[in-house]
Amino acid sequence: MLKRKDLVGLIDATKEEITEILDVASQMKKHLKAGEKQLPYLKGKTATILFYENSTRTRTSFELAAKYLGATVVNISASSSSVAKGETLVDTGKTLDAQLNDFLIMRHPMGGAPYLLAQVAKASVLNAGDGMNEHPTQALLDMLTMREYFGGLEGLKVAIVGDIKHSRVAKSNLFGLNAMGAKVYMYAPKTLIPKGIDKLGATLCESREEALKDADVVMGLRIQLERQQAGNFPSLNEYAEFYGVDGKALKLAKPNAIVMHPGPVNRGVELTGKVIDHERSYIEEQVFSGIAVRMASLKLLNDYRELQK
Repeated sequence: MLKRKDLVGLIDATKEEITEILDVASQMKKHLKAGEKQLPYLKGKTATILFYENSTRTRTSFELAAKYLGATVVNISASSSSVAKGETLVDTGKTLDAQLNDFLIMRHPMGGAPYLLAQVAKASVLNAGDGMNEHPTQALLDMLTMREYFGGLEGLKVAIVGDIKHSRVAKSNLFGLNAMGAKVYMYAPKTLIPKGIDKLGATLCESREEALKDADVVMGLRIQLERQQAGNFPSLNEYAEFYGVDGKALKLAKPNAIVMHPGPVNRGVELTGKVIDHERSYIEEQVFSGIAVRMASLKLLNDYRELQK
């Protein structure tokens, strides 16, 4: 059982904690495949989704996960909340606590915001992405997808190619995959590689060929133009030619390698259309895994909360 109130990052997550979340997520997948969408685990609980950034996949995934577990779900957008009137994050947390929320699911443009909220809120805080820091449930759903396909994560070579500097997904995957014994290789323009990420356990590659050679998983990352200034690379076309993954590049990976991407995908930039639609593309499976992982995370945090009463 998880021994924490919140799920704000994987930087300190243990192999045992990750394994437990993935095991429960696998059970949740079985429920979903059987058409069971009215489970009782969060009956009588309230989950508020507080997003300071736009989102489709993550927001709807969390909302469905909470509803499938029986919770009442409230959606709040920062633009239509008291945040627009100048309310601080701490005061927002106290207000939501006073309304007896059990879970606060937050996406925020500033790194560390969920950690701050978790310190002041009695509710369990789940990080749905904070700035360029972490996106723990995305990494967990990625690992669930890999584990189901390969049967385990130990020893896998995972090649992550794309905008690593601005990617919270890359960082959470690095922390989680390291804990599970996988090997993470990264490749990007030098302007899009954060300083010191190799010291966190990533193998930085000098070429696309080195990254993809004999890889079990090829993961593309979206070019996050909204988070960066111009000048990190000459043009999208040139980026696609030298750093994108096409059919030829994919052949460098193992014959049974799978293709992944956290989405949304810029077709023809990070991945070509043929790669996105390839028979070994597991991008849609990642979306399905996302609901199961978020159901598992909510259930396990609720189990911990119940024990603390």
